[in-house]
Order: sequence, then structure tokens, then C-alpha cells
Amino acid sequence: MARGNDTASPEETQYTAGVRRATLSFGFLYQFMQGVITSVLWAVLGYDPIEVAPITLILVLNGTLMSYAMAATLFRCRERSILFKLLVGSALSLVAAVINAGVDLACHFLIEHGDPVDVNWTNVAYTVIYCVALFHGWAFFYIALLSNFELRERERRLALTREEALTAQMRALRYQVNPHFLFNTLNSIAGLIEEGSSTAAGRMVLSLSSFLRTTLELDPMQDVCLADELALQIGYLNIEGERFSDRMRLKLDIAPGLEQALVPSLILQPLIENAVKHGVGSSAGAVEILISAARHGETLELSVENDLTIEPQCATKKPPGTGTGLKNVADRIRARFPEMGAFISGLVAPHRFRAAITMPLRLA
Repeated sequence: MARGNDTASPEETQYTAGVRRATLSFGFLYQFMQGVITSVLWAVLGYDPIEVAPITLILVLNGTLMSYAMAATLFRCRERSILFKLLVGSALSLVAAVINAGVDLACHFLIEHGDPVDVNWTNVAYTVIYCVALFHGWAFFYIALLSNFELRERERRLALTREEALTAQMRALRYQVNPHFLFNTLNSIAGLIEEGSSTAAGRMVLSLSSFLRTTLELDPMQDVCLADELALQIGYLNIEGERFSDRMRLKLDIAPGLEQALVPSLILQPLIENAVKHGVGSSAGAVEILISAARHGETLELSVENDLTIEPQCATKKPPGTGTGLKNVADRIRARFPEMGAFISGLVAPHRFRAAITMPLRLA
């Protein structure tokens, strides 16, 4: 909140409006209940409630005005310490008590007696003490109300700051995908050129241009349907197919109804890049890439599996170089779904690598 500026921010305006509404509501309710209690006490003391009703109404209206005046003064001190506000509230309560006791005395002269009579200073003292207690209660209640609004406002700003930090983190992680993907794809194009496949390399460059244009238009914070995410990844695999079409086999295993599940955009990209680079690119034979989606209760599991050509003694280790892309996925899932998100990767068989993402199931 930009307090102290000439122009209030929307947050400051909303905060002030909320405090004002609460003050009007609680101030009137507080004085109304005080009037009801006073009427009951006068009835117990033998006064006719109908006869003292005008006095009660005047005192309630005056007490309400005094309460709002105290609230306006305390609101101006809202940035000061709690001790300072308590002292100000006590001082205001004394002033309001004296004024309210004077109004009470004047009402009794004009309404009950009609003519001036000797003042019963004992009753006046009792009235002042009662009013001091009454207005102290309102002052301390209002200070507690202000503290509650301040706490809620700080929590809102903290939540907003955390959300902005998370958004920045998610954008940074999301934007890491394109350079990482571009590096791998350019290596593939360079490989085609070295092999003398200039025509295939040209088609791959055009496909890469189209794919990058599509991915750059995506909002990093906007989720996409799984069907759209798979369409993007199939487009990427078509690019890699220019080089590995004779060795790459794609298989999809998507459980019914999950095509409309919401997933972070390009979340599968590093997993599929990893499968192409360390599976297809490192093998001389045909390699199957399996993309799966399954539902487990209220969670969605996405996985990418691929065949590996590795020595038996290395079967318990991850393939070399699987660091940046998979770590990016783990960081994105951890930041986006801290409670229910998870990422695991590793060998599921001597010649089979699997990377899996778990996240809350949300349907479009």
C-alpha cells in the first residue's frame, strides 16, 4: 500500500473502504446494544422505558457520533505502535465520556425535570465512570479491528509477493526449455549436414522454425490440455524424425478421458528430448518411445519411456548427460505443485529408462 502518497492505490482504496464499512456496522451495533442494556438497567431501577426512550435515543446517537470520531482519529494513527494507539484510545475515551455525560445530564434537565435542579454530582460521577468504561471498550475493540485488517492486508501482500516470485520462477524455468531444446535440435541438424542430408536438414530447419513460433506464443503460466501438449510433442518428434525416422518408434498410451487433463505447457518436452538424445541417438537399432498418461485417484501421472543401449554393468546407473532437462522438469513441478507434485526418473529394466511426473488431476 502506497500510504502517504497523494493518489491512493486500488489496494489502499479497497483497504480503506473495508475498514470504513466495518466501522459503520460495528459502531452502530455497539452503541445500539449499549442503548438496549441501558434501557434494561433503567427499567430495573424503576424508570419507565417509554419515558426515558428519548433520552436513550439521544445518548445512542451521541455515542455513535463519538465512536465514529474516535475511530477516525485512531485510523490516522494506524501505522503507529500498539502502545501509542492504546494511549490515544484512552485519552479519546476520557474526552468522549465527559461529553456523553454532559449530554446525559442536559437530557435529564430538559426531558425528565423540565426545570434546572440541583446537580447530583455522585450520579454524574457514576455516569462519567460508566461512559469511560463504555468508550474504552469501543476504543480497544476498534484497535483490535484495525489490527485484524492490518494483519489480513499484510497476509494479502505477502501472498501476492509469493505469487509474483513463483510466477517469475515458473517463467524462468519455462523459458529454459527453448534454449535447451534448440541446442539439441541444432545438434541434430548439424548431424544431418555432416551426413550429407542437406535436404532433410533444410526440412528440419523449416519445421524447427514453425515449432519455435508455436512454443514462443504459449503463455508460460497458462496450462494446456494434454491433447494439445501431445500434439506439440508429436510435432517435435516429426522434426527429429528427419534424422531418426528409420530407428524411432512412437507409442502413445493415454487413458480414456485424460486428453482434457490440464498440464503445464511443454512439461513433456525435456523428457522426450532426453529419450531422443540418450535413447534413439545412442542406439544403432530401433528404439521405442512410449508416452503414457494414467489416473491414480486424484492425481495424474505422465511418463516417457525409451529403450537404451547400455552395458549390463551400467544397468543400475542413469544414462550420462541427463541433468539439465530433467532437473528443469523437477524444479517446475516442485514449484507449481509443492504439495502433490513429484518427479522420478531412472532405469525400470536393464535396457529401459523411464521418467515420470505426478501432479494433481485437473480437467479442462
